Amino acid sequence: MLAFCVAMAPMATNAAPYAAMVVDARDGKVLHSRNADTRLHPASLTKMMTLYIAFEAVENGEISLDTKVKISKNAAAEPPSKLGLQSGQRIAFRYLIRAAAVKSANDAATAIGEAIEGSEAAFARRMNRTAKALGMSNTTFKNAHGLTESGHMSTARDMTTLGRHVLYDYPEYYNLFSRRSTSAGIKTVNNTNRRLLAAYRGADGIKTGYTRAAGFNLVASAERGNKRVIATVFGGRSTATRNAKVAELLDLGFGRSATRVALRKPALPGYQGSNKATGKTIRVTTAVKKSLRPRLRPSQTAEAQPSVVAGAAIAEASVVASAELIEHDIQSALLQAQDDGSITLASHQEEATPPPQPKVVTRISTAGGRHWGINVGRYNSRYAAEKMLLKTALAEMATLDGSLRKVVKNSRGFEANFMGLSKDTADLACRRLQARQITCYTLGPG
Repeated sequence: MLAFCVAMAPMATNAAPYAAMVVDARDGKVLHSRNADTRLHPASLTKMMTLYIAFEAVENGEISLDTKVKISKNAAAEPPSKLGLQSGQRIAFRYLIRAAAVKSANDAATAIGEAIEGSEAAFARRMNRTAKALGMSNTTFKNAHGLTESGHMSTARDMTTLGRHVLYDYPEYYNLFSRRSTSAGIKTVNNTNRRLLAAYRGADGIKTGYTRAAGFNLVASAERGNKRVIATVFGGRSTATRNAKVAELLDLGFGRSATRVALRKPALPGYQGSNKATGKTIRVTTAVKKSLRPRLRPSQTAEAQPSVVAGAAIAEASVVASAELIEHDIQSALLQAQDDGSITLASHQEEATPPPQPKVVTRISTAGGRHWGINVGRYNSRYAAEKMLLKTALAEMATLDGSLRKVVKNSRGFEANFMGLSKDTADLACRRLQARQITCYTLGPG
């Protein structure tokens, strides 16, 4: 990015094409758009994708935040805005992320791409794979930083989509974008978006951008009460006029968005990284093809087998890719659960005589900090909610083992919840379930 922070870059430029988009971040509903699908220069909004892939790479074990990255001549030679990295220097990956997110440093962005994929060209190819997976159909990336390059184009709609994914797919990193300043290892850097963060109530990110060809760009997110709005502007004439326009659009968004909206986070895309051992690109499928079968307890004998019958109706009703396989899975799970006394299921009865409605369906761990939960949907009957909880538990044993399966009745139906999780485990479980196209959102303490 040409010095967005370059002091006193001209406060007005030749007018770049203008585009805007406003969405309700909670469900993605478009509240306003203008020229939203016009392909324009994104400038340093590009770094949202660079950072998104950096977060993905860390989460999938490709690189760690503490990895010492050796800076190449190519990265060190990038023009401002920059951190001031020197060729041959080694710096922790976390500081490159901070510099790219907060200062919008071009040298840091290039170093991130080279550290993950070996070269900026290879990283650009991954950026484009990821953009396609996110549904950014009018975007083409040529570099990791956003400096003007032929064919390096995006749209207000696509950048809004990307901003929403940054917010919801990697919430543990999102606080970077609201830091007014931060340590980047070799120096403290100031946020290029600090004026809007200071001036607009509820603003907490996301990313600025400026080049002569692009004008002054910004994707901004703000939260007020239970509302969250994302507004994107391309082609602002100055920092001040762009910020004023974004504030106007955020106000519009808060005014038009509904007070109560069901949170529908965007689905995680398939992982577009590479297996370091084989060098082969991985494509993660989102459909669950098989759930692991719980092993029978050693104490189970032929005499215990009749207890499977009590849960046969649930097994038959489970809607999954392979009915026979999952039926067997559910029967086995019910057998084990009934054997250790941790679950009690009522058989079907007539509507006139509904079965008892216990709240607790299985066990809970009370380990410290496990006060979070997740919701996997609302259903018309307790039976349907219990069925979904059992199906989900079988599909996602890694994160949900030891949690409480709880059905809560309210005026709108029967909520299917898993409780007794840590915040990190709840976030991870939801990401993994969303990748399988299973509706999920986290439940906080209290």
